[in-house]
Amino acid sequence: MNRRDLLKTLPAGMAASLMAQTSAAKKARLRTAICAYSFRTELQAKTMTYEDLVHLAVDLDADGLDLTVYWFPSTEDSFLLPLRRAAYKNAVEIYSISVRTDMCKPAGEARDKQAGELRNWVDVANKLGAGHIRVFGGAIPKTSNEQEAAGWVTEMLKEAQKYAGSKGVILGLENHGGITEKASTIINIVKAVDSPWVGVNLDTGNFVKDAYAQIEQILPYAVNAQFKETIRNASGQPVKADWPRLVKMFRDAGYKGYFALEYEEKESAKTAVPRLTRELNKLVRS
Repeated sequence: MNRRDLLKTLPAGMAASLMAQTSAAKKARLRTAICAYSFRTELQAKTMTYEDLVHLAVDLDADGLDLTVYWFPSTEDSFLLPLRRAAYKNAVEIYSISVRTDMCKPAGEARDKQAGELRNWVDVANKLGAGHIRVFGGAIPKTSNEQEAAGWVTEMLKEAQKYAGSKGVILGLENHGGITEKASTIINIVKAVDSPWVGVNLDTGNFVKDAYAQIEQILPYAVNAQFKETIRNASGQPVKADWPRLVKMFRDAGYKGYFALEYEEKESAKTAVPRLTRELNKLVRS
């Protein structure tokens, strides 16, 4: 029995509800954000604060912030809670934080240390009101291979999602070289973990070649996206990203979530981020 025949057999109210759910699942819902990493120079030099990013999001009409935590002055409540309040008062959502992780580790002390640090970052995300954390798989050790390392990442994520899920925080595994260089490997890991609290943090600029094809592969698993100005073509050369094409791909996939602008080029972020945010806003809201 196909879907149309099934709907005919259901009571009218139930059929209408099912159709509405199907339509909602296919409908994209796109939001723009600023990734704190774009201002890494300023944050590291302390010429910009994380609260400054809140006000910048207001000025640029961005919906949210993806806060790279590398330059947090503290993880104490005295820093986190005023930042959360500032974001709320300015109607800016701190929806994600980005942390360093290396999951290509066998069971043992080094893995336990990584797991403990990730649990601490889950607590930080929870205090900021962020529902997502970007995590990295790490590099494959020279003494190992892709299959074994992917198994280690899977094991770590299976364990990590228990605590993350208990706090309502999703872990997004980023395509970031190493064990996550290929879309197929990322998909295998996410499928093996098999948790609603683990997905893909899709970075449009990180695949080393044939990026559009690989992005299309992992789009169904994306729980966050970072947009970059350049992308790798089929031969691996960096070229200007076709943002209209990318946005259409996300729309067609029914993606619901943020596009966090992550700027890494040579122009000053102070001029590039406003220009690119306006461009991304126009594409998302047209």
